[in-house]
Amino acid sequence: MKTHFIAIGGSAMHNLALALHNKGYQVTGSDDAIFEPSKSRLEKKGIMPAELGWFPEKITADIDAIILGMHAKADNPELLKAQELGLKIYSYPEFLYEQSKNKTRVVVGGSHGKTTITSMILHVMHYHNIEVDYMVGAQLEGFDTMVHLTEENDFMVLEGDEYLSSPIDRRPKFHLYQPNIALISGIAWDHINVFPTYDFYVEQFEIFIDKITNGGILVYNEDDSEVKRVAEKATNPIRKIPYTTPKYEVKDGVTLLETPEGPMPIEVFGAHNLNNLAGAKWICQNMGVDEADFYEAIASFKGASKRLEKIAESKTKVAYKDFAHSPSKVSATTKAVKEQYPNRTVVACLELHTYSSLNAEFLKEYEGALQYADVAVVFYSPDAVKIKQLEEVTYEQIAKAFNREDLIIYTNPVAFKEYLFNLNLDNSALLLMSSGNYGGLNFDEVKGLVE
Repeated sequence: MKTHFIAIGGSAMHNLALALHNKGYQVTGSDDAIFEPSKSRLEKKGIMPAELGWFPEKITADIDAIILGMHAKADNPELLKAQELGLKIYSYPEFLYEQSKNKTRVVVGGSHGKTTITSMILHVMHYHNIEVDYMVGAQLEGFDTMVHLTEENDFMVLEGDEYLSSPIDRRPKFHLYQPNIALISGIAWDHINVFPTYDFYVEQFEIFIDKITNGGILVYNEDDSEVKRVAEKATNPIRKIPYTTPKYEVKDGVTLLETPEGPMPIEVFGAHNLNNLAGAKWICQNMGVDEADFYEAIASFKGASKRLEKIAESKTKVAYKDFAHSPSKVSATTKAVKEQYPNRTVVACLELHTYSSLNAEFLKEYEGALQYADVAVVFYSPDAVKIKQLEEVTYEQIAKAFNREDLIIYTNPVAFKEYLFNLNLDNSALLLMSSGNYGGLNFDEVKGLVE
């Protein structure tokens, strides 16, 4: 099959291109920017575009399928040419469904924890040498790509993002997968540029449940009152399995998970991650892995990339970076670090970087989000606000939103970096939370503050 990617979607699209190439498809594509590690991987397989940009002449009648990235514009020259030729155009999730419609589809949805839970499931499968197809939103240790497709595997494990599918398909991605086994980890309002009201956002999860195949399974986090309400009111013919945060304790900086065989040390920590683990356990059990085998495998799970990822550690200092940006994630991540290091000063630095977090109206959702930090710092770049064409967020609005008198606020990357590198981190835990890089912070340099 001859496929052409109109990418503009970063690593996810590049990983799908690699997966299809590995499956024997003829793959070509275009993008306006390709970064490492995608660049080297595409070059190695011989499918890196000769030059960046859009070339309508690449779009010919012999192409079987066009795969369109979410961030392409509706007037993209290659897309217009494909439409003119009447070619089959798939969004990224639509094409993944096509690849998995004869398999048992396991879809992990939720406002937070999706990547971690999907990663936990894949780690357990990999540990026990169970081959599955998958798509996950982060690079995992022991896995070459973030997408893997075969003809022969029985299961396809999919991270179910609620964001829109493509510029010409405005359905949330997770509505397209039609899961046989589904999970919802939490519901906390996000993507306000697409879902302008809380109720409209919640409705997307109700639709997701409706899309579960008859006789399928919904695993849901009953600790989350909204998830519990949405799950319990669903009337379609599915089996429902609730889960809750398991018992655990922290001793000398080690998290011990309560299991039928007694307390077991694990690599991940924090109530939110233990909650994620409970959801992953139910999914794995419904994929044929028994409880004892799950525990054996999960003990060595170190976490997904950029999810409470340890940057550096010495005897009295430790530093983590985390992708957390929404209020619920920021609160859960900060609480986890304080719980793990109760006798240390937790310095939490949050960058407001996403469309939602830089929206003046949404900011009030952050009240109390940094309450577990001993030192709380917020950084945002006025340039990012301009790029996203939002109204300017003021220093006063941020101070009021977080409702914390000792909040430290920076808008200048140089000043923030100066503050960070002059900190005395003895007996501290530094937590850097952002989906950006604080206006150009080199995380390798941060290691020097700790080691």
